[in-house]
Amino acid sequence: MYTISREVWLPKPRDEVFEFFSDARNLQVLTPKWLDFKVVTEGEIELKPGALIDYKLRVRFLPIRWTTEIVAFDPPHSFIDNQAKGPYKRWYHTHTFEEEDGGTLCRDHVEYAVPGGALAHWLFVKRDVKRIFDYRREKLVEMFGADTRTQFSNKKPAE
Repeated sequence: MYTISREVWLPKPRDEVFEFFSDARNLQVLTPKWLDFKVVTEGEIELKPGALIDYKLRVRFLPIRWTTEIVAFDPPHSFIDNQAKGPYKRWYHTHTFEEEDGGTLCRDHVEYAVPGGALAHWLFVKRDVKRIFDYRREKLVEMFGADTRTQFSNKKPAE
């Protein structure tokens, strides 16, 4: 079992940020183009426990189908999606949203397991998962604004 955790502070109200995440189709915006990721569920997708969302993507040119199930939904605080069918042995993704410093602290925490074990993880998966979540952070900052709280944290105060 592996984990990845990321967080980003966005200078927008939690309700606005959560509303964006509540639209399952916005995941396409937050996914790198090299994955050719598409939501294929037809019609309106209401995020709620039991909702199933179907995707297709390409990983190293291999077409993959993926279905996630929303297992918890607590607006505007959090939601959890779990892989029902897809490329991982396990994918359990917790999204949390906290009001902080006049904005929203968004956290992603994923527990996952891969076919092929440690070798496959080391050779392929670990780097790809990191790149996906780094891209996600960059897109969120581009869309909602930079984390101004830490912009100058590496500089000494002016004397």
